[in-house]
Amino acid sequence: MTRIGLISDTHGYLDDAVFRHFENCDEIWHGGDFGPDVVAPLKAFKPLRCVYGNIDGYDIRSEYPEKLRWKCEDVDVMMIHIGGYPGRYAPSIKNELYTDPPKLFISGHSHILKIIYDEKIKCLHMNPGAAGKHGWHKVRTLVRFAIDGDRIKDCEVIELGKR
Repeated sequence: MTRIGLISDTHGYLDDAVFRHFENCDEIWHGGDFGPDVVAPLKAFKPLRCVYGNIDGYDIRSEYPEKLRWKCEDVDVMMIHIGGYPGRYAPSIKNELYTDPPKLFISGHSHILKIIYDEKIKCLHMNPGAAGKHGWHKVRTLVRFAIDGDRIKDCEVIELGKR
């Protein structure tokens, strides 16, 4: 079993509570829009899988991809910062999602926490909302879950407090 801490849209702000909430996680996945001074502490804490977001500069873009696809145990995972939602996927990713859907699709960007199963392509979509203080969200959020073989389970939404 692999325990995942999912975070996005930190925009240069990393709450100390993230480390407490992710202490029992095996990996941290970041859905982009790190902002400055966020990558290094996360990377030093746990193995980090991530994509860059639209606000990220050359330092992050030169180290991390725009889109990442990999297997976590027996689950095919795809992550991109601007991905949209079931029925309204971003044009840059829509064709791939419909022709070769992953089992788990992760995006950020909207600052709105959503976990939705797309029945049409048999894919779970997760957006952890925003953990930073910049943006239009009211509450800063994280998601914690586990992958056990081919199952995605034990999903928890964590509220960090007001923006």
